[in-house]
Amino acid sequence: MTKFILWLPLALFALLVAVVASGVVQPKDTAIHSQMVDKTLPQFALDPMVNGKPGLSSADYGKGGPRLLNVFASWCLPCIAEAPQLIALEQRGVPIDAIAVRDDPADVRKFLARNGDPYARIGDDARADVQLALGSSGVPETFVIGADGHIVAQHIGAIRPEDIPEIMHLLEKAQ
Repeated sequence: MTKFILWLPLALFALLVAVVASGVVQPKDTAIHSQMVDKTLPQFALDPMVNGKPGLSSADYGKGGPRLLNVFASWCLPCIAEAPQLIALEQRGVPIDAIAVRDDPADVRKFLARNGDPYARIGDDARADVQLALGSSGVPETFVIGADGHIVAQHIGAIRPEDIPEIMHLLEKAQ
């Protein structure tokens, strides 16, 4: 019995090391899984945000091929960082629509003039009602909408250059 008591602290220490090591070695899943994936877009109709661009409605989807739906704001710094990637996607022929959240048309025009305008349509979500209906909690967020109008994927945060291959893959799958 005394031999067991002598080895007990070492056994407890070894158990503690094993628990800590398993937490360090095993990567935890930090991805946020959207509840909207595989669902149809919620019904909405947004007025145009800027002159010369149509507004946006859920009826615009499910016609033709897949599209990106970007939720952004002119006051959002990550949206500025994301802008070159959206331009690159638009130059590859990806149709991109946008929802401007809690924004002012004059500020959005300045944002587009400074950072480029990859959007076919921009809807004005002044109260963030559509953003919340989409399950979006911040800006920027981008949804891949399939040709059938279903949400294929939700990208939370700014799109970075390394995200473009995955987005292109999702768009191809969503045909």
